[in-house]
Amino acid sequence: MATTDAGPVGAPSREEVAERLLEASARHSFDPDTELDWDEPLVPGLWFMPAHLVSLYDTPLWRRMSEEQRIELSRHETASTAAAGIWFEIILLQLLSRHIQAQDPRTGHVRYAFTEVADECRHSLMFARLITTLGTPWYGPSRTTRRLGSIMAATAPTPAAFLGTLLAEEILDRTQRVTTTDETVQPLVRGVTRIHVVEEARHVRYAREELRRQMATAPAWERAYARLSSGESARVVSRTLVHPRVYASVGLDVDEAVRQARASEHRRETLRWSAERLTSFLDEIGVLRGRSVRAQWRRSGLL
Repeated sequence: MATTDAGPVGAPSREEVAERLLEASARHSFDPDTELDWDEPLVPGLWFMPAHLVSLYDTPLWRRMSEEQRIELSRHETASTAAAGIWFEIILLQLLSRHIQAQDPRTGHVRYAFTEVADECRHSLMFARLITTLGTPWYGPSRTTRRLGSIMAATAPTPAAFLGTLLAEEILDRTQRVTTTDETVQPLVRGVTRIHVVEEARHVRYAREELRRQMATAPAWERAYARLSSGESARVVSRTLVHPRVYASVGLDVDEAVRQARASEHRRETLRWSAERLTSFLDEIGVLRGRSVRAQWRRSGLL
């Protein structure tokens, strides 16, 4: 994976960005095992995500569900999103390892990558503990999705690797920022999202700056690969967040629930909202160039 410290004129260098992120990491890093009260009972009647973020919100099925069933669905969707987050982070660990394997570990850029690896390991442990506390099944990605992720982790050139990283990080970040401040949501879930939001902000900055640099300096074929593969990556990410089995877990017909969620204008608007800061940035740096690329993104529901 080719690397360079050069970038757009006037942009901070790779080392300047890394040193700032290392300083921020030293000031604001958390141990979820001690930061959160895992023994505190869940609060009856509180949601596990804001109601309007649940995939079936304002659908005909939603209007027929009881309040208890709606809250129960939010519990299972939170567990599904956490499981997807663990899978995303495992892929990210592989991509970061490939990115820095031939680089000087004394540089700030590589030292920050090591710091991010440590962050992501803590996040995966935190999400796994949350799923255990929620008492739901394990909603891992499908076999086909896992295979696609393995191929990407093993083969994606640098621009595509950082683009995939941003897809997962920025979409989760947008929804979790809303969750963190919503007092209708369980305190434990809000605590988990607060930690993730603070630490992921650094990861997003690292990935954005590197992707901006790569889209200005990487070989033409790597930049083209990133553009052409981005829509499929967006589709995989958007479809992985809510596993279809969550609907069965609350007594709903899976096929009908999936159909209504995908047909829901509110759900489509929520997905577009979750990705709008990312798509604006990708448009700015030339990733969304071309009709076919934009058409792929529209099919993903994120544009």
